[in-house]
Amino acid sequence: MKSLIVCVSKSHGNTRRVADRMAEVLGAEVVEPESVDPAQLREYDLVGFGSGIYYMAFDARIRKLIGRLPDVDGVRAFTFFTSGARQMPLMDYTKPIRVPLAAKGFEVLDSFSCRGFDTVGLFGFIGGINRGRPGDHDLDRAAAFAERLRNRVAPPATAS
Repeated sequence: MKSLIVCVSKSHGNTRRVADRMAEVLGAEVVEPESVDPAQLREYDLVGFGSGIYYMAFDARIRKLIGRLPDVDGVRAFTFFTSGARQMPLMDYTKPIRVPLAAKGFEVLDSFSCRGFDTVGLFGFIGGINRGRPGDHDLDRAAAFAERLRNRVAPPATAS
């Protein structure tokens, strides 16, 4: 199975740690959006798109990349994010990237999220929130998520 993870991780590297853990399970390379050749995404069995949540949205670099992607035919994808604050009711952080990905022909399988250390704005005055996140438990959850994706895309062979 050929996998790629596209990730934007600023500030404290929260999202990159999650991406790296998923990449271990998927045997994927982790790259920034500017390193992606959009035409080559058709060659992958699974592509992840991840970002920290900045002012209640995925990073603009991820959104810009998705806007310039060509149409594909059923390439499987997933989304993931880290966020300092809880997701608000009725606020789906992934929808602004899931919908355009689906419109381009990606089959978006699932999404993963966890809390991340955050020192933006007022949080910086109090030393930040979610210190130590993502922690081992979060990273283990990310690995389990990646394992489930791998099994969906390339199910293990059964003994006969």
